[in-house]
Amino acid sequence: MAEVWDRLAIGAWRSAGHVLQPAAGIILRERERRGKEESKRLAERRGQASRRRPPGPLAWVHAASVGETNAALPLVAGLQERGLGIVLTTGTVTSAAIAASRLEAGAVHQYAPLDVPVFCDRFLRHWRPDLAVFVESELWPTAMDELYRRSVPLVLINGRMSERSYRRWRQSGVIGRTIMRRIGLCLAQTGDDAARFRELGVGEVVVTGNLKFDVPELAAPQGEMSAFRAAIGARPVFLAASLHPGEDEMALAAAERLRAERPELFTIIAPRHPERAADIAALAAQRGLSARLRSEGALPDAGTELFIADTIGEMGLWYRLADIAFLGGTLVPHGGQNPIEPAKLGVPVLHGPHTANFAGIFAMLKAAGATVAIASAEELGEHAASLLADPARRQRLAAAASSCVEGSAGALERSLAALSAYLPAAPAGHAGG
Repeated sequence: MAEVWDRLAIGAWRSAGHVLQPAAGIILRERERRGKEESKRLAERRGQASRRRPPGPLAWVHAASVGETNAALPLVAGLQERGLGIVLTTGTVTSAAIAASRLEAGAVHQYAPLDVPVFCDRFLRHWRPDLAVFVESELWPTAMDELYRRSVPLVLINGRMSERSYRRWRQSGVIGRTIMRRIGLCLAQTGDDAARFRELGVGEVVVTGNLKFDVPELAAPQGEMSAFRAAIGARPVFLAASLHPGEDEMALAAAERLRAERPELFTIIAPRHPERAADIAALAAQRGLSARLRSEGALPDAGTELFIADTIGEMGLWYRLADIAFLGGTLVPHGGQNPIEPAKLGVPVLHGPHTANFAGIFAMLKAAGATVAIASAEELGEHAASLLADPARRQRLAAAASSCVEGSAGALERSLAALSAYLPAAPAGHAGG
């Protein structure tokens, strides 16, 4: 009986996809207009491959955006070492750029097909994966059903299920339970995540930890580091990282507050979406600030008060330059960005109350005394000023954060071990791990 209800539920979803298919072109063109799609690769969103399938066994790894892509890349390398070819799909232009620069030879990047039956079928007929690995909370019903119909095992890695998402899936009824039964194995970040996945109907769930703790610290070219340090000199540096709309004004107000006490302050604003740089520069101009943009190529000089980091893949540089950093997505109801990246680089972090996307990690850092929580834009300026004036406290925060993230590593090894039943025999001479 359950199988009958499953077929009815997923059939209804697929029918909706068929109905919406004609609108796909309109949606994609609008996203392209806003810089959210690459015009030359729109066909990939319809499941049309732009690359040949590598020979041999193949894993389809799907990640949503930059954070999930960074977390998945070490696991992708581990799967390649164990004899699997890789097609990595992502859904954003920024994550595609990360994949282009960091994927190892033999792995292919494609944009994920829209979750429409025709597009998913077209994608899978070309790539013919032997294994599908979806990252964190990427649960696309049509793609998952197409895999199920082809008897392709689906593993959810670094599985994350917030309380809010759990309630939504519970309310989805039969369709939610049907989709969850399509997951062959879930490797969950925490015990709470695991419990929610089990209650939603996933059969096999294992807690392996968070892959983000195993991602290498963000890199920065030494030449760029030296050039910026020489240009900035001994000036204190305030970084507002991964800002979302609504936080730009808050960061600029905090910088203004800091400059009242430290006129030599150098502020770096790194928007989560670089295409917003012009809007931020306009806001700065309204406050009498002349901003320089990283994309224009010039280094800051002694008179530069604000530098807008509107490029992709350079957060390692900005974090290394910072004395303190505010982590965006936390003073607006977005859910926060990844605090592990600055923690690995020993940067004292301030953050707002909206941390649901990384609730467990923020809770761990808070318990270790490794971050500074603020409740408002006014507190951002106040606490940032206090931190800039207290080098010893900054050092304590940095040490606590580094110790906390180092002690939480190991998810990569555990995840690869849990995946071993799905992998081909290791190549001769491979020792595993």
